[in-house]
Amino acid sequence: MADKQISLPAKLINGGIAGLIGVTCVFPIDLAKTRLQNQQNSQRMYSSLSDCLIKTIRSEGYFGMYRGAAVNLTLVTPEKAIKLAANDFFRHHLSKDGKKLTLLKEMLAGCGAGTCQVIVTTPMEMLKIQLQDAGRIAAQKKLMAQQAQISSSPAAAAAAAAEPAIERHPTATQITRELLRSKGIAGLYKGLGATLLRDVPFSIVYFPLFANLNKLGQKDPNVKAPFYVSFLSGCVAGSTAAVAVNPCDVIKTRLQSLQRGVNEDTYSGILDCTKKIWQREGPTAFFKGAYCRALVIAPLFGIAQVVYFVGIAEFLLDMLPKHRA
Repeated sequence: MADKQISLPAKLINGGIAGLIGVTCVFPIDLAKTRLQNQQNSQRMYSSLSDCLIKTIRSEGYFGMYRGAAVNLTLVTPEKAIKLAANDFFRHHLSKDGKKLTLLKEMLAGCGAGTCQVIVTTPMEMLKIQLQDAGRIAAQKKLMAQQAQISSSPAAAAAAAAEPAIERHPTATQITRELLRSKGIAGLYKGLGATLLRDVPFSIVYFPLFANLNKLGQKDPNVKAPFYVSFLSGCVAGSTAAVAVNPCDVIKTRLQSLQRGVNEDTYSGILDCTKKIWQREGPTAFFKGAYCRALVIAPLFGIAQVVYFVGIAEFLLDMLPKHRA
Protein backbone atom coordinates (compact mmCIF):
# COMPACT_ATOMS: atom_id res chain seq x y z
CA MET A 1 0.00 0.00 0.00
CA ALA A 2 1.12 3.55 -0.73
CA ASP A 3 0.68 4.74 2.83
CA LYS A 4 3.36 2.36 4.08
CA GLN A 5 5.97 4.35 2.18
CA ILE A 6 5.24 7.51 4.12
CA SER A 7 7.96 8.25 6.68
CA LEU A 8 7.17 8.55 10.39
CA PRO A 9 8.13 12.26 10.54
CA ALA A 10 5.77 12.93 7.63
CA LYS A 11 2.97 11.05 9.38
CA LEU A 12 3.50 13.07 12.55
CA ILE A 13 3.54 16.38 10.67
CA ASN A 14 0.45 15.46 8.65
CA GLY A 15 -1.42 14.46 11.80
CA GLY A 16 -0.42 17.69 13.54
CA ILE A 17 -1.43 19.95 10.64
CA ALA A 18 -4.73 18.11 10.34
CA GLY A 19 -5.47 18.59 14.01
CA LEU A 20 -4.68 22.31 13.96
CA ILE A 21 -6.93 22.97 10.97
CA GLY A 22 -9.76 20.86 12.34
CA VAL A 23 -9.77 22.34 15.85
CA THR A 24 -9.75 25.91 14.52
CA CYS A 25 -12.84 25.19 12.43
CA VAL A 26 -15.03 23.41 14.97
CA PHE A 27 -13.95 24.55 18.45
CA PRO A 28 -17.06 26.67 19.24
CA ILE A 29 -19.25 23.60 18.70
CA ASP A 30 -16.98 21.61 21.01
CA LEU A 31 -17.36 24.29 23.70
CA ALA A 32 -21.16 24.04 23.38
CA LYS A 33 -20.90 20.26 23.64
CA THR A 34 -18.99 20.47 26.92
CA ARG A 35 -21.45 22.94 28.45
CA LEU A 36 -24.51 20.96 27.35
CA GLN A 37 -23.05 17.74 28.76
CA ASN A 38 -22.11 19.29 32.08
CA GLN A 39 -25.39 21.02 32.88
CA GLN A 40 -27.71 18.97 35.03
CA ASN A 41 -31.49 19.03 35.26
CA SER A 42 -31.47 21.15 38.41
CA GLN A 43 -29.92 24.15 36.67
CA ARG A 44 -30.22 24.18 32.88
CA MET A 45 -28.61 27.23 31.29
CA TYR A 46 -28.85 26.20 27.64
CA SER A 47 -31.57 24.49 25.64
CA SER A 48 -29.63 23.72 22.44
CA LEU A 49 -26.41 24.25 20.50
CA SER A 50 -27.58 27.56 19.02
CA ASP A 51 -28.90 28.80 22.37
CA CYS A 52 -25.57 28.00 24.02
CA LEU A 53 -23.52 29.81 21.37
CA ILE A 54 -25.80 32.87 21.36
CA LYS A 55 -25.71 33.19 25.16
CA THR A 56 -21.94 32.65 25.18
CA ILE A 57 -21.40 35.48 22.68
CA ARG A 58 -23.72 37.80 24.62
CA SER A 59 -22.09 37.18 27.99
CA GLU A 60 -18.46 36.50 27.03
CA GLY A 61 -18.03 38.02 23.57
CA TYR A 62 -17.11 36.31 20.30
CA PHE A 63 -13.78 35.01 21.60
CA GLY A 64 -15.61 33.44 24.53
CA MET A 65 -16.48 30.65 22.12
CA TYR A 66 -12.75 29.87 21.82
CA ARG A 67 -12.06 29.64 25.54
CA GLY A 68 -9.70 26.68 25.96
CA ALA A 69 -8.72 26.68 22.29
CA ALA A 70 -5.10 27.52 23.08
CA VAL A 71 -4.73 24.28 25.05
CA ASN A 72 -6.21 22.29 22.19
CA LEU A 73 -4.12 24.03 19.54
CA THR A 74 -0.99 23.34 21.59
CA LEU A 75 -1.65 19.69 22.35
CA VAL A 76 -3.77 18.59 19.39
CA THR A 77 -0.66 18.26 17.20
CA PRO A 78 0.93 15.46 19.25
CA GLU A 79 -2.51 14.00 20.02
CA LYS A 80 -3.63 13.64 16.41
CA ALA A 81 -0.13 12.72 15.26
CA ILE A 82 0.06 9.88 17.79
CA LYS A 83 -3.45 8.66 16.94
CA LEU A 84 -2.98 8.52 13.17
CA ALA A 85 0.63 7.34 13.18
CA ALA A 86 -0.06 4.67 15.83
CA ASN A 87 -2.94 3.28 13.78
CA ASP A 88 -0.66 3.00 10.73
CA PHE A 89 2.05 1.41 12.87
CA PHE A 90 -0.26 -1.28 14.25
CA ARG A 91 -1.87 -1.91 10.85
CA HIS A 92 1.57 -2.40 9.32
CA HIS A 93 2.71 -4.85 11.98
CA LEU A 94 -0.56 -6.77 11.99
CA SER A 95 -0.51 -7.28 8.22
CA LYS A 96 1.32 -10.23 6.70
CA ASP A 97 3.06 -9.83 3.34
CA GLY A 98 0.88 -6.86 2.48
CA LYS A 99 -2.32 -8.89 2.68
CA LYS A 100 -5.61 -7.21 3.48
CA LEU A 101 -6.27 -6.94 7.21
CA THR A 102 -9.19 -8.80 8.68
CA LEU A 103 -11.85 -6.76 10.48
CA LEU A 104 -10.59 -8.07 13.83
CA LYS A 105 -7.03 -6.90 13.11
CA GLU A 106 -8.31 -3.52 11.94
CA MET A 107 -10.14 -3.19 15.24
CA LEU A 108 -7.02 -4.22 17.16
CA ALA A 109 -5.00 -1.55 15.33
CA GLY A 110 -7.63 1.03 16.25
CA CYS A 111 -7.56 -0.17 19.85
CA GLY A 112 -3.79 0.32 19.95
CA ALA A 113 -4.09 3.82 18.49
CA GLY A 114 -6.77 4.83 21.00
CA THR A 115 -4.70 3.52 23.90
CA CYS A 116 -1.57 5.40 22.81
CA GLN A 117 -3.27 8.75 22.30
CA VAL A 118 -4.59 9.08 25.88
CA ILE A 119 -1.06 10.01 26.99
CA VAL A 120 -1.77 13.43 25.50
CA THR A 121 -5.57 13.40 25.29
CA THR A 122 -6.26 13.11 29.03
CA PRO A 123 -4.40 16.23 30.24
CA MET A 124 -5.55 18.14 27.14
CA GLU A 125 -9.20 17.33 27.80
CA MET A 126 -8.77 17.95 31.52
CA LEU A 127 -7.54 21.51 31.00
CA LYS A 128 -9.87 22.26 28.09
CA ILE A 129 -12.99 21.26 30.03
CA GLN A 130 -12.16 23.57 32.97
CA LEU A 131 -11.70 26.52 30.61
CA GLN A 132 -14.76 25.74 28.49
CA ASP A 133 -17.11 25.25 31.44
CA ALA A 134 -15.97 28.26 33.49
CA GLY A 135 -18.32 30.57 31.59
CA ARG A 136 -21.33 28.33 32.24
CA ILE A 137 -20.68 28.20 35.97
CA ALA A 138 -20.10 31.97 36.13
CA ALA A 139 -23.34 32.61 34.24
CA GLN A 140 -25.24 30.26 36.55
CA LYS A 141 -23.86 31.99 39.66
CA LYS A 142 -24.80 35.38 38.23
CA LEU A 143 -28.33 34.20 37.44
CA MET A 144 -28.78 32.80 40.95
CA ALA A 145 -27.58 36.09 42.45
CA GLN A 146 -30.02 38.08 40.31
CA GLN A 147 -32.89 35.82 41.29
CA ALA A 148 -31.97 36.20 44.95
CA GLN A 149 -31.84 39.99 44.69
CA ILE A 150 -35.36 40.22 43.31
CA SER A 151 -36.62 37.64 45.75
CA SER A 152 -38.76 38.78 48.63
CA SER A 153 -36.73 36.63 50.98
CA PRO A 154 -33.95 38.55 52.77
CA ALA A 155 -32.29 35.25 53.62
CA ALA A 156 -31.97 34.34 49.95
CA ALA A 157 -30.46 37.71 49.13
CA ALA A 158 -27.99 37.38 52.00
CA ALA A 159 -27.00 33.90 50.85
CA ALA A 160 -26.38 35.18 47.33
CA ALA A 161 -24.27 38.06 48.64
CA ALA A 162 -22.25 35.63 50.75
CA GLU A 163 -21.62 33.34 47.77
CA PRO A 164 -17.85 33.27 47.18
CA ALA A 165 -16.71 34.82 43.92
CA ILE A 166 -15.26 32.44 41.37
CA GLU A 167 -12.52 33.16 38.89
CA ARG A 168 -14.19 33.85 35.59
CA HIS A 169 -11.10 33.65 33.45
CA PRO A 170 -8.80 30.93 34.75
CA THR A 171 -5.81 30.19 32.56
CA ALA A 172 -4.44 26.80 31.60
CA THR A 173 -1.19 27.67 33.38
CA GLN A 174 -3.00 28.52 36.64
CA ILE A 175 -5.04 25.31 36.51
CA THR A 176 -1.96 23.21 35.72
CA ARG A 177 0.06 24.72 38.56
CA GLU A 178 -2.75 24.19 41.06
CA LEU A 179 -3.27 20.59 40.00
CA LEU A 180 0.45 19.82 40.14
CA ARG A 181 0.74 21.52 43.54
CA SER A 182 -2.24 19.76 45.11
CA LYS A 183 -2.30 16.38 43.39
CA GLY A 184 0.92 16.00 41.45
CA ILE A 185 1.04 14.68 37.89
CA ALA A 186 -1.95 12.44 38.69
CA GLY A 187 -4.08 15.59 38.84
CA LEU A 188 -3.65 16.14 35.12
CA TYR A 189 -4.67 12.54 34.47
CA LYS A 190 -7.94 12.60 36.37
CA GLY A 191 -10.48 10.72 34.30
CA LEU A 192 -7.86 8.57 32.58
CA GLY A 193 -10.05 5.48 32.86
CA ALA A 194 -13.04 7.31 31.41
CA THR A 195 -10.87 8.70 28.60
CA LEU A 196 -9.73 5.17 27.74
CA LEU A 197 -13.35 4.03 27.93
CA ARG A 198 -14.23 6.63 25.31
CA ASP A 199 -11.18 6.73 23.02
CA VAL A 200 -10.44 3.02 22.67
CA PRO A 201 -13.99 2.08 21.50
CA PHE A 202 -14.02 5.20 19.31
CA SER A 203 -10.85 4.12 17.52
CA ILE A 204 -12.07 0.52 17.27
CA VAL A 205 -15.15 1.79 15.41
CA TYR A 206 -13.60 4.69 13.51
CA PHE A 207 -10.48 3.31 11.87
CA PRO A 208 -11.93 0.09 10.37
CA LEU A 209 -15.03 1.98 9.21
CA PHE A 210 -12.95 4.73 7.61
CA ALA A 211 -10.58 2.27 5.93
CA ASN A 212 -13.43 0.29 4.38
CA LEU A 213 -15.40 3.36 3.29
CA ASN A 214 -12.27 4.89 1.79
CA LYS A 215 -11.56 1.70 -0.17
CA LEU A 216 -14.92 2.05 -1.89
CA GLY A 217 -13.56 5.14 -3.64
CA GLN A 218 -10.33 3.49 -4.80
CA LYS A 219 -10.38 2.43 -8.45
CA ASP A 220 -7.02 0.73 -7.94
CA PRO A 221 -5.88 -0.80 -4.60
CA ASN A 222 -2.42 0.73 -5.09
CA VAL A 223 -3.72 4.26 -5.75
CA LYS A 224 -5.07 6.60 -3.09
CA ALA A 225 -8.75 7.46 -3.14
CA PRO A 226 -9.67 11.00 -4.28
CA PHE A 227 -9.47 13.63 -1.54
CA TYR A 228 -13.25 14.08 -1.42
CA VAL A 229 -13.70 10.35 -0.77
CA SER A 230 -11.26 10.53 2.14
CA PHE A 231 -13.07 13.61 3.46
CA LEU A 232 -16.53 12.03 3.26
CA SER A 233 -15.25 8.74 4.68
CA GLY A 234 -13.67 10.61 7.62
CA CYS A 235 -16.90 12.55 8.22
CA VAL A 236 -19.15 9.47 8.16
CA ALA A 237 -16.82 7.27 10.20
CA GLY A 238 -16.09 10.06 12.69
CA SER A 239 -19.71 11.03 13.31
CA THR A 240 -20.78 7.38 13.61
CA ALA A 241 -18.06 6.57 16.14
CA ALA A 242 -18.70 9.83 18.04
CA VAL A 243 -22.40 9.11 18.59
CA ALA A 244 -21.67 5.48 19.47
CA VAL A 245 -19.35 6.44 22.35
CA ASN A 246 -21.16 9.61 23.46
CA PRO A 247 -22.32 8.05 26.79
CA CYS A 248 -18.65 7.50 27.65
CA ASP A 249 -17.88 11.09 26.65
CA VAL A 250 -20.59 12.42 28.97
CA ILE A 251 -19.16 10.40 31.86
CA LYS A 252 -15.62 11.55 31.06
CA THR A 253 -16.67 15.21 30.89
CA ARG A 254 -18.51 15.03 34.22
CA LEU A 255 -15.59 13.29 35.97
CA GLN A 256 -13.00 15.74 34.67
CA SER A 257 -14.95 18.87 35.68
CA LEU A 258 -13.36 20.26 38.83
CA GLN A 259 -15.95 23.01 39.41
CA ARG A 260 -19.68 22.35 39.85
CA GLY A 261 -22.66 24.59 39.46
CA VAL A 262 -25.23 25.18 42.21
CA ASN A 263 -26.91 21.94 43.39
CA GLU A 264 -25.04 19.83 40.85
CA ASP A 265 -23.90 16.29 41.65
CA THR A 266 -20.31 15.26 42.32
CA TYR A 267 -18.98 11.83 41.40
CA SER A 268 -16.45 9.44 42.93
CA GLY A 269 -15.81 7.35 39.83
CA ILE A 270 -17.15 5.89 36.59
CA LEU A 271 -19.74 3.63 38.20
CA ASP A 272 -20.96 6.30 40.62
CA CYS A 273 -21.29 8.80 37.77
CA THR A 274 -23.15 6.33 35.57
CA LYS A 275 -25.55 5.42 38.37
CA LYS A 276 -26.35 9.01 39.33
CA ILE A 277 -26.90 10.15 35.75
CA TRP A 278 -29.20 7.18 35.06
CA GLN A 279 -31.23 7.63 38.25
CA ARG A 280 -31.48 11.44 38.36
CA GLU A 281 -31.44 12.49 34.71
CA GLY A 282 -32.58 9.40 32.84
CA PRO A 283 -30.94 7.37 30.06
CA THR A 284 -31.32 10.16 27.50
CA ALA A 285 -28.79 12.22 29.50
CA PHE A 286 -26.05 9.95 28.20
CA PHE A 287 -26.66 11.40 24.75
CA LYS A 288 -26.44 15.05 25.78
CA GLY A 289 -24.38 16.91 23.21
CA ALA A 290 -24.34 13.90 20.86
CA TYR A 291 -25.26 15.95 17.80
CA CYS A 292 -22.69 18.59 18.80
CA ARG A 293 -20.04 15.92 19.12
CA ALA A 294 -21.00 14.53 15.71
CA LEU A 295 -20.76 18.03 14.23
CA VAL A 296 -17.32 18.43 15.80
CA ILE A 297 -15.88 15.04 14.95
CA ALA A 298 -17.21 14.76 11.38
CA PRO A 299 -15.34 17.73 9.86
CA LEU A 300 -12.43 17.30 12.29
CA PHE A 301 -11.67 13.80 11.06
CA GLY A 302 -12.72 14.57 7.49
CA ILE A 303 -10.15 17.37 7.37
CA ALA A 304 -7.62 15.23 9.25
CA GLN A 305 -7.84 12.39 6.77
CA VAL A 306 -7.63 14.69 3.74
CA VAL A 307 -4.49 16.40 5.06
CA TYR A 308 -3.06 13.09 6.18
CA PHE A 309 -3.65 11.23 2.94
CA VAL A 310 -2.90 14.13 0.61
CA GLY A 311 0.48 14.28 2.35
CA ILE A 312 1.29 17.94 2.93
CA ALA A 313 4.26 16.92 5.05
CA GLU A 314 5.85 14.88 2.27
CA PHE A 315 5.87 17.97 0.08
CA LEU A 316 7.38 20.10 2.86
CA LEU A 317 10.03 17.50 3.68
CA ASP A 318 10.91 17.08 0.02
CA MET A 319 11.40 20.83 -0.28
CA LEU A 320 13.86 21.04 2.60
CA PRO A 321 16.93 19.63 0.75
CA LYS A 322 16.14 21.82 -2.25
CA HIS A 323 15.83 24.86 -0.01
CA ARG A 324 19.20 24.14 1.59
CA ALA A 325 20.80 23.69 -1.81
